[in-house]
Amino acid sequence: MFDVVVVGAGPAGASAARAAARAGATVCLLERAELPRYKTCGGGLVGLSIDHAGIDLSRLTRASVDQLTVALDGRLVRTRRRPGRPMLSMVMRSEFDRALVGSAHAAGAVIRTGVHVTGIREHDAVDGHGIAAGRVVDGHVPDGRVAVTVRGGPDVAARVVIGADGTSGRVGTYVGVRLDQVDVGLEGEFPVDAAVARRWAGRMLIDLGPVPGSYAWLFPKGEILTVGVIGSRDDGGALRAYYADVVRRLGLDGVTPLHDSGHLARVRAVGSPLRRGRVLVAGDAAGLLDPWTREGISFALRSGRLAGEAAARAAAGEPSALGDYPRRVEAALGPEMDAGREVQAVFARRPGLLYASLAVVPGGFGLFGRMLAGRSTVANQLRRPGVRALTAAITR
Repeated sequence: MFDVVVVGAGPAGASAARAAARAGATVCLLERAELPRYKTCGGGLVGLSIDHAGIDLSRLTRASVDQLTVALDGRLVRTRRRPGRPMLSMVMRSEFDRALVGSAHAAGAVIRTGVHVTGIREHDAVDGHGIAAGRVVDGHVPDGRVAVTVRGGPDVAARVVIGADGTSGRVGTYVGVRLDQVDVGLEGEFPVDAAVARRWAGRMLIDLGPVPGSYAWLFPKGEILTVGVIGSRDDGGALRAYYADVVRRLGLDGVTPLHDSGHLARVRAVGSPLRRGRVLVAGDAAGLLDPWTREGISFALRSGRLAGEAAARAAAGEPSALGDYPRRVEAALGPEMDAGREVQAVFARRPGLLYASLAVVPGGFGLFGRMLAGRSTVANQLRRPGVRALTAAITR
């Protein structure tokens, strides 16, 4: 039996496994796929992701971006620059995730890939004759153990389980995660020649789309361009048309993508549980991401670390750590998600206002760059009286 079992080897899971192992827990990290594996993701690391990754990114970074081209559904194209002050670092998720899992392994975690988790069962303490029936007291199982059931193999037992297997995974379902925003992202990775790569070197594109609350992006990664769109799942047909239009505008409609895929980005509802008994959820499994940008890596890394630390403390005989975990997540990430909801509401109603703040308003682009780089946050900006009054007037 392990002290901690982590389900899912993305940024949240790897961060949790590393934190728990460094705290002295015995840890097993379970991943359904074989690593490395492709993951639909823009691969742009904001400053908070870089700060919390805990790994050497120098060999993983394909490009650093200090220029932004902003457009309003293909119109009013304008490029802004922050020479020598990068806003984003571009990575391939397969390489980034593998490095994070490597750091968890180096900390002492056991890594098992090709494992399909099918369920979670909580039980009272195991005696010499087997596992007794489960008994929940005050929201947790005292001295209990958790069985992770897997397809085609024996259960994996743990004192604490951390779910980092995505919002459609088994653990989030077990905990009862609730969602109030579901978006669909469509993305392709396009190989380009050297001339096109030079044209986009150090420069990303953000196009504010025709579907309310949607946008498109182009992230440069050397001779690969990652292009995608995201918006409400309810507008799926319009988003597919928008994606095709963006690819055509960029002159990539004749290029066969290396990968062409879609994914759902699900945002946690306010008050949604982050724990059930001795089972915690982190990252996408908890619906933790920015409701506006849909950036989730920084949320995954931070919530994963908090989950790993809490799980290790609980496994070492401090069960109150499990109750502390939701409060610590709310304190660290709640204000950012609340701010993202406010900005998304403004963006959905008035995309031209966001365009103007990035392309025209003095200081707007610089502020956006500082937020991406982790030098400020949307939550901090919304505390300013003038900004609060403006957002309230627009969303009223």
